[in-house]
Amino acid sequence: MAASARPSVVPQKDLESFQEHLDKSTRILALIGAGLSASSGLPTFRGAGGLWRTHDATQLATPEAFGRDPGLVWQFYSYRRHMALKAKPNPAHYALAELARKKEDFITLSQNVDGLSPRAKHPPDQLKLLHGSLFDVKCSDFFCNYVESNNYTDPIVPALAIPTDESDPTTTSALAARELDISDINVDLPELTFSHLPRCPKCKRGLLRPGVVWFGEQLPAKVMRDIEEWMVGGDKIDLIMVIGTSARVYPAAGYVDAARAKGARVAIVNMDKNDVPASGLYKGDWFFEGDAAQIMPEILKGVIGELGDMPDAAEE
Repeated sequence: MAASARPSVVPQKDLESFQEHLDKSTRILALIGAGLSASSGLPTFRGAGGLWRTHDATQLATPEAFGRDPGLVWQFYSYRRHMALKAKPNPAHYALAELARKKEDFITLSQNVDGLSPRAKHPPDQLKLLHGSLFDVKCSDFFCNYVESNNYTDPIVPALAIPTDESDPTTTSALAARELDISDINVDLPELTFSHLPRCPKCKRGLLRPGVVWFGEQLPAKVMRDIEEWMVGGDKIDLIMVIGTSARVYPAAGYVDAARAKGARVAIVNMDKNDVPASGLYKGDWFFEGDAAQIMPEILKGVIGELGDMPDAAEE
């Protein structure tokens, strides 16, 4: 887990009032973003201007980019898959997963594609992936419906392997397999052709593509239906937690407003005190400033208890 710049301190008065409300809450919603995974050490490519090598990462996350240069797009996503697999879920992921086991009418809406919440054993029926997953793949052929979930093969095909530093003379396995950072513009990437890239095992025609939602694509229909049914399925929502995201972009912003309309109080956990939903903070809301990995286990402790030892990567 990446170290935080400073410890996150939760004011006792806020902690007590939040825990009192959480304890009596039955219908709870969490909205999570990239800030939840920050302590796991993942690189982020948030917003316009986020660069991977010399490329605007948002320009690689489109169907058009994949159509023009699928090799480049797959190298970007292979790098992201590799980095996500090297990372471990942090205490915030485990705390939310445990809360889901304690509170049956609790769902988490995740804007993350990194696979860390599933690897923390978050109950799948209570986790809704708004933007898909790096570890789902599907056929890019319009006439083929092949989809594969939880493909953790790294690399997904040999040509997408992260290069190693062949000049390293050491013989210990950790150093001999030292990986180069292919996000570095000084590291040459191989030229990949159609034949190097993952092919659909069903139709044999199309290339597989990452199962994430690219810009210009619709959010997954089943996920959206599940969320809508949950939102309208009860008379009241008690609490919405907004963790590691500003929730200013729709549909995320809409969920905060919809939860408020059904009586929810809002708890925000964020490193940036200015990162609040567009509707702002109301009287009775909470803002916990700091690292979600430190704050979530503390504020949820009254319901989930103390977190035990987190598993090693080999045990996940």
